[in-house]
Amino acid sequence: MRDHHHAISADTLRDRIVQLESEHSGLDRLIDKMSDVPGVEGLALQRLKKRKLKVKDTIILLQLQLEPDRHV
Repeated sequence: MRDHHHAISADTLRDRIVQLESEHSGLDRLIDKMSDVPGVEGLALQRLKKRKLKVKDTIILLQLQLEPDRHV
């Protein structure tokens, strides 16, 4: 019963991956729009890009949990 908290269902992983992919696309669009606006603070863009990379890393980690043998 103790392992129940550590075991995440495949459906839960897939749902989270979909959410993160959506967030990643939204960040990508936002970064593109902000890049075209003159006077946008570079630090804000840098933070968004860093967040986008973290989201992508999380997606990859979740995909590896979902299908650990796939990358071999």
